[in-house]
Amino acid sequence: MAVTNNRRKTRKKAPLNNEKVRLVSLGGVGEIGKNMFAFEYEQEIVVIDGGLKFPEEDMLGVDIVIPDISYLVENQKKVAAILLTHGHEDHIGGLPYILKQLSIPVYGTKLTLGILEGKLKEKGMLAECDLRQIRPGMKLQVTENIQAEFFVVNHSIPDAVGICLRTPAGLIVHCGDFKIDHTPVDGRVMDFNRLAQYGEEGVLAALIDSTNAERPGFTQSETKVGETISEVLRLSDNRVILATFASNVHRIQQVLNAAAEHKRKVAVNGRSMVNVVGIAMELGYLKDDHHVLVEVEEAIKMPPHKVVLLTTGSQGEPMSGLSRMAAGEHRKVDIVPGDTVIFAANPIPGNEKLVSRTIDNLFRLGADVIYESVSGTHVSGHASQEEIKLILSLLKPKYAIPVHGEYRHCIHFQKLATAQGIPLSNVPIIKIGELWEFSASDAKHVSTVPSGQVMVDGLGIGDVGNIVLRDRKQLSMDGILIVVLTLEKATGKVLSGPDIVSRGFVYVRESEDLMAEARDVIRGYLSEKGTQTEWSVIKSGIRDCLGKFLYDKTRRSPMIMPIIMEV
Repeated sequence: MAVTNNRRKTRKKAPLNNEKVRLVSLGGVGEIGKNMFAFEYEQEIVVIDGGLKFPEEDMLGVDIVIPDISYLVENQKKVAAILLTHGHEDHIGGLPYILKQLSIPVYGTKLTLGILEGKLKEKGMLAECDLRQIRPGMKLQVTENIQAEFFVVNHSIPDAVGICLRTPAGLIVHCGDFKIDHTPVDGRVMDFNRLAQYGEEGVLAALIDSTNAERPGFTQSETKVGETISEVLRLSDNRVILATFASNVHRIQQVLNAAAEHKRKVAVNGRSMVNVVGIAMELGYLKDDHHVLVEVEEAIKMPPHKVVLLTTGSQGEPMSGLSRMAAGEHRKVDIVPGDTVIFAANPIPGNEKLVSRTIDNLFRLGADVIYESVSGTHVSGHASQEEIKLILSLLKPKYAIPVHGEYRHCIHFQKLATAQGIPLSNVPIIKIGELWEFSASDAKHVSTVPSGQVMVDGLGIGDVGNIVLRDRKQLSMDGILIVVLTLEKATGKVLSGPDIVSRGFVYVRESEDLMAEARDVIRGYLSEKGTQTEWSVIKSGIRDCLGKFLYDKTRRSPMIMPIIMEV
């Protein structure tokens, strides 16, 4: 510890100045997903990433969640560009929605833009978007006062970069998602020399991936997974089905290499997998030198020991290829006894039950299932503790900011950073929507901007909020009762009804007595109100009296929807 402290005391520091740069996170801190950060100097704003996250369990019916960009829309004259670190959904998945509101250029590496182009084509908006390719080592003058530099990092997708923003206030380094892999599949090692140069020059603030900050040691190399896959193919006498993230191009390349080594053909299944493999092949990030790729229709006719099936579904998604196979609902592929199924991915938090259900279904069908908890078929794409320490040692930032992690990850990062000699006050845990100001003299939270999460449901963007989710939750738990009445407009006299329709509450034919009592309760209430003709009062009263009656009888609280027709 003493050595570490001495290093920090004697290191070269950037000269003090009074310039200030601001940072606001619109997503990606205290959570996994929807990464989006805005950096502001005077009247200039540069944005890094624009991702999505998948809905939580209580977000019933919601498809995806994207950042609230109200602050950027309000200040769009200041917003110069969006810079992308890599092509994962949690970093680029929100852009088809974001770019509908912000007409600004987007910069990314070749593969990152290739994947983004596919998403924009699906939305019919590629022609109206300004996509510009960058490469590692490139310097880009984004605004008059902000220059961006891009450097190579290792991650679970090729063409990942970190970004250094040169501002009048100092260097801001965003490491993106990274791990340190000394034997990467594509041979592109993280640019330690560039990071050390930044450290010697003086880094004002560094945003560092904290996803694995609670995991000791080093994250294993991706090549370890390739060795495991090759060994499985060698030992298996039957068909091998491997499920992984479609974006993990390095892992897909290793499957192709292992298949060629063991004289097997590879078929690709699942829409996103087919799309990414096609893009990666076209751009040269995947190579099929031994011509092992075949169509699924051809593969199912081949001897099982000659086939590898590469599929989506590593997260147990209900509509994915592997989940359909496990449920016996796939149009082309049936799981048969003897099949070996490999889960080459860890469950994302919240997906554990879906993955477990899929694994159980595969075992029931007679498959031999290999998954992370019992075999080394997956390694993380994120840095563990020793790698985070190394990056801190190279960059030597004045302020170290944990990003891309839940709150507990940020706390673990704080402990790592302070052990490296950075004062606790210089390792702030920022929250979504907080506008922070950094300078050579201090860092402080100066204000809060509009922020949060925008839920996408079908074609609706932002039209599902807390009230709608509350109603959906109530409907899912206790169902709904619809009460239909016909009243005379002039007097309020009941002409017909009340009729009660139940959905998700009770089965009416088996609860006739309860329904009859409920109608009597409504009639009693209406007789007490006399000739009251204010329909809103009547509806509210029916909800109250019927709700109390049903709760006393069933201990359930269904949604009650009175419908009054007047004649």
